[in-house]
This record gives sequence, structure tokens and C-alpha cells, in this order.
Amino acid sequence: MFYNCDCIEGAKKYLSDNSVDLIITDPPYGIGGDKLDKHYNRNENNVIDGYVEIPEEEYPIFSEKWIKEAERVLKPGGSIYIVSGYTNLRHILNALAKTNLIERNHIIWKYNFGVYTTKKYISSHYHILYYVKPGKKPIFNTYAFFSDNEKDENGRSLNYKDREDVWIINREYKPCQIKNKNELPESLLIKMIMYSSNEKDLVCDFFLGSFSTAKVAIGLGRRATGFEINKNAFLYQIEEIKKINSGYLLEKLRNVPENKIINKGKPLKIEEIKNIINDFQELINSGLSKKNAIEKISLKYGRGYWSILRIIDGTTNKSSLSIKESSLFDIK
Repeated sequence: MFYNCDCIEGAKKYLSDNSVDLIITDPPYGIGGDKLDKHYNRNENNVIDGYVEIPEEEYPIFSEKWIKEAERVLKPGGSIYIVSGYTNLRHILNALAKTNLIERNHIIWKYNFGVYTTKKYISSHYHILYYVKPGKKPIFNTYAFFSDNEKDENGRSLNYKDREDVWIINREYKPCQIKNKNELPESLLIKMIMYSSNEKDLVCDFFLGSFSTAKVAIGLGRRATGFEINKNAFLYQIEEIKKINSGYLLEKLRNVPENKIINKGKPLKIEEIKNIINDFQELINSGLSKKNAIEKISLKYGRGYWSILRIIDGTTNKSSLSIKESSLFDIK
């Protein structure tokens, strides 16, 4: 369900405690966003009228109120992503600090074409604050897009690269199309939703705007809800969202190869450690590099690269091993 009302009052009225799996939201600018066409000489003929801005002096208390509601409605283990520019970032961080939500990452979203300036550096990034509600293990689909074994042309892990906390994702431009003041790119939303939710989970946006979060969530087989105070935007987008077929985006995602790291986190047995060390010595003797030898062993035993490296380098905490186990690290 979607609601044409203020998100703070709407959440109190329509969302129960611990009912939402994931929140992704892009709050108002707090910098005169209703007049951006004058600030930046933008042609906004196709932008839906009626954008509701929050006065700068009200932004701190406004942030505290809506974030407190977001904390209440999140399930234990639920995640929230807040997209923010730098101007009012401190107010959002201060509001988050007054909750029990736990920071997981402070992500930098680098995009193309910032606002052009000549007297200072050009701003071309947003902040994405990723927090979780304590009480349960958060959903994080580590292999949503890449397995541990996939590499780029330089041999670098695609999974590792995709999960770094600087995201380079271009904005989407929609000339001659009806749009909201600011729309998050589909690829950005897919990334957050796929990593931090599962199919049929409930995804909420406190500031629906163009309904982008809701549209992508439905497209990925999730349920969606949220609030939009601008009646013009709400009435237009509520008709558009009816055209979205549930799950259609899942068909466009690449199939991730089966992840071979099946024993990650499982205790190492003495015999397995011994076999790993012996296999490594044989591979090195055959002329394989250390890196390639570890990758081969990783696939064979279903364990991560770094786990194998720690065994080979003898850096595993020996104090947690028996004397018999510890002696295996002395094998050459």
C-alpha cells in the first residue's frame, strides 16, 4: 500500500512495529530543492510540480522524527539505506546516533556530471548511510551478483570489487519524460535491494517521489510500501506503478555461477590442514605461483582464498589449536 501523506504521521498510522524488512529512502534536500531550476538553470518543464521542501532550520528535528519512525517499523535485523547530500548529512547522522540502529557502512555513491563550479571542487557524489536494526542477523546476500570464484580481466575478484564501499553508478537522464525532482538510478536501487532483502520481503520508502524504489522492489519480486506528500506526484505515480509486473527485473539479472566456497566458516580439521599444506607444496613444486596454487586449493576444498593463505603462511591463531594442530604449521 502507498499513502499520500506526511511520512511521520503516515508511519504512525499505517505501519506497525517491526513490520518492514528494508527501507531505502532519499529525504528532501533541505537546501531549497523546490527552486533548483533557479539555482542551477535547469529546465524543469517535465518535472512534476508540487515538490515539498523542508526548511533548513527545521531539518534537524524533522530528521530525528522520521528516522525514529523508521527505526520503529524496521524488523530486528532489518536494514535501512539513507541517500544524502553533504549539506544536511550531519543532521541525519546526529539523528541516527540517537537511535539503536547500528552502522554497517558509510557508502560513497560517485556519479557522472556534478553541478559545475569554478571557485571550488565540483561535487559529484552522494552519501549512502547503511544501518541495521539489532536483535537478529541482518540479511546480506554476499553472492547476489558474483561468486567468490569470478575474476575480472586483471584477475581481481568481481565479488570483492562489487562490495567495496565506493559505488560508481551514473545517474539516469530522461529527456522529455515526466519525472520527479530527483530520481535514484535503477541500477543503484537493484544493488541495495538485492544485497539486503529476499523475494517477498517488504521494502519501504519514506519519501516515494518518483516511486523508483517501489517500482524496482516490485520488479525484483518484493512487496513495497511508502509515503509521498506531494499529491501531484502521488496521483501520477500511483497509476504508473500499476503497470509494473512483479518480478520482471529478476529475468534481466545475470545468473550467478554456483559459489564453490561451501565450507566457509566451518571448523578446520587436522587432516584437512595437513592435506592443504601438502597440496600446496606439490603445486609449488610443479611450477605454479603461490597465488594460483592457493586459488586451486580454494576450489578443491571449498574454502576462501584468505583462509587458505592463513594456513599456508602459518598466521592462524595457534592458541586456539591443539599442540598437534599447531605443529602442522611447521611443515615445509
